[in-house]
Amino acid sequence: MSSQRTAAAPDAPGTEASGVVLVDKPGGWTSHDVVGRIRRLAGTRKVGHAGTLDPMATGLLVVGVNKATRLLTSITGTDKVYEATVRLGVSTVTDDAEGEVLQTRLANAVTEERVAEQVAALTGDIEQVPSAVSAVKVAGRRAYDRVRAGEDVKLDARPVTVHSFDVLEMRRLDDGRVVDLHVRVHCSSGTYIRALARDLGEALEVGGHLTMLRRTRVGPFDVADAHSLEALAERFAMTELSAAAADLFPVREVSDAEAEELSFGRAIEPTATGEELTAARRGDGTVVALIKDARRRGQDIARPHLVFSPSEGPGAAEQDEQKEPRP
Repeated sequence: MSSQRTAAAPDAPGTEASGVVLVDKPGGWTSHDVVGRIRRLAGTRKVGHAGTLDPMATGLLVVGVNKATRLLTSITGTDKVYEATVRLGVSTVTDDAEGEVLQTRLANAVTEERVAEQVAALTGDIEQVPSAVSAVKVAGRRAYDRVRAGEDVKLDARPVTVHSFDVLEMRRLDDGRVVDLHVRVHCSSGTYIRALARDLGEALEVGGHLTMLRRTRVGPFDVADAHSLEALAERFAMTELSAAAADLFPVREVSDAEAEELSFGRAIEPTATGEELTAARRGDGTVVALIKDARRRGQDIARPHLVFSPSEGPGAAEQDEQKEPRP
């Protein structure tokens, strides 16, 4: 991250601290479990996360506290980076190690050249069918709920972008019957790494699933800056809201007069960034609004998209609580 400012402790007299908490989620915990723990540590119910991690997965979970929940939609839509282990030769119901084995096939004939060829085919702009056991909604219900109820769920393919799909290591196990690939994937929001493992296995005609998944990056946030839940229990730390907003968006420095106009929801001179959201920051480092260029009554302006309270950082113009987003 380019800037780090620690928000006031949640129990500081007269304050309601708002910020982004970077959690290194342990295996076996749901994302909802982590949100519950942060609620207790922060002393507030206004907590949400920016994109679910499966219980099996570890790594970076970005959590918003109080008014920082308003940034979560923007964070959810950013690119992600994962490291994973794909096991070739075994298919499962869930496309990961937590599901029942559907089929085993010998992976002896899988070569580095064939893997590289099929990995390349799964890189770039692709159409991906999400895993049936996923949070995708089908007629108002999560796909995984329908699967658990015994329904045969068929999901439509959706466009995603795999910016890079790198094989870091290839290992043969069980006399070559099974092949493990340690991979790193940089992808757009909404990409299912389990589905990549499944599709790679099917392209190689041996099946595949994930045995390990770790998220290492979400937009500008890196797991190297994250804290374990144990460390947060000892010393609660989060990136102050203005600093988090400045990491997420281009920054425009505004005068005190412009900041006051924005705080009342009024437009200011255009920024010349087109429709890109920009963080409007005062001289004291407080981000007072997210703004976007527009044209109104024949004039170019920068209009406030999300107004922040000058006294508390991002805040006043929208509802106080946001539901936890799911990718």
